[in-house]
Amino acid sequence: MDRDSHSEDSLSTMVLENIKNKLIHAFRTTGGSREVPQEPGSSDRPVSIGRSHQANEELRRAQIDGAITWLRTELLEMRSQDLQLAQTLLGLNTEIQRLRRESFRGLEIEGDDQQ
Repeated sequence: MDRDSHSEDSLSTMVLENIKNKLIHAFRTTGGSREVPQEPGSSDRPVSIGRSHQANEELRRAQIDGAITWLRTELLEMRSQDLQLAQTLLGLNTEIQRLRRESFRGLEIEGDDQQ
């Protein structure tokens, strides 16, 4: 079971990295395609726009990283719940099998008493 959870971890990490890369790419293309008109006499404006763009990019990355962290947490919680559910189902199956055996034994004893 440890090997399965390790492969699930690897798969989850790959999926999350893929989502992260897609989001970063999407934000880059939407952020880079915007053009801000420049005034002819303004020389310090491109620097502040560049800093603003860089700050926005860092904010977007932080938001994406936060979302990925949240997704990881949710996936780990789901895995934990999945394992608990599997244990419960296995316990129920064992109990059902035990009750069936007891029931069949009771029928065999009743059948022996009638003969």
